[in-house]
Amino acid sequence: MTRIAYINGRYQSIYYPAIFVEDRGYQFADAVYEVCAIEGGRLLDVKAHLDRLTYSLKAIDIRAGHGSPLKSRRAMAMVMREVVRRNRIDFGMLYIQVSRGVAVREHLPPKDIDPVLVMTCKPLDPTTRHRIHTKGIAAISVPDIRWGRCDIKSVSLLANVLAKQAANDKGAQEAWQVRDGLITEGASANAWMIKGKTLHTAPIGFPILNGTIRKQIIALAAKQGLRVQEKSFSIKAAQAGDECFSSAATNGLLPIISLDGKKIGAGKNKGKVGAHTTAFIKLLNKSL
Repeated sequence: MTRIAYINGRYQSIYYPAIFVEDRGYQFADAVYEVCAIEGGRLLDVKAHLDRLTYSLKAIDIRAGHGSPLKSRRAMAMVMREVVRRNRIDFGMLYIQVSRGVAVREHLPPKDIDPVLVMTCKPLDPTTRHRIHTKGIAAISVPDIRWGRCDIKSVSLLANVLAKQAANDKGAQEAWQVRDGLITEGASANAWMIKGKTLHTAPIGFPILNGTIRKQIIALAAKQGLRVQEKSFSIKAAQAGDECFSSAATNGLLPIISLDGKKIGAGKNKGKVGAHTTAFIKLLNKSL
């Protein structure tokens, strides 16, 4: 089946050439994006993703052009669902990208430029996520070399790509980024640690992206008798933690069972998916 993309008002084959060479997203990474999970043919957390997209667009002053779905939450949601429908995706992800637009290459963009809106989607294998949830994954630490506004979901992801590549080269599946001795977040997910009865995660701010399921995890912590401390922690602290996990929209929770080669946990639970992490996964699944 041919994959269908939405590109500025048109639904067409993803293989049909449609992106301009002088699109500023292509030449300057002057663009923002969102990724939504699809389960049972249904988009999850649409409002949260559109809220964050609006935040990112405002942060870099990209404004909706005439007739663009970006002018209306309802119109955006309709296009998002139509892309999923046309691609017949039951379990997968929807990618949304908004670039500042097309113009002759200059660092300073013209004032009368209209943004380019693109949406694509693809299927994912649910058995992969189930395996991650039950078996866990390995993570490494890498220096956080990203730019200073990680709260903006920018397409400028080279540092994240290099972090993922470094993890893969060491046989790991995740990379936790470290700045000034403290973990900011994963290469494509927020970072969490449980020690005793406290759930630790970095505070909201420029160094991290405000994950769409972050609020849900914090709200669910009380159901497990956990208090939440929004304070950054070190690799050494994480390695001494009882449980660690990452969180992202498409995979939910990703249990971290080892960090830089050291198994997480203690006693019979060392190097295994922890009870609190498993409970979070179940609670999040119920809330879908």
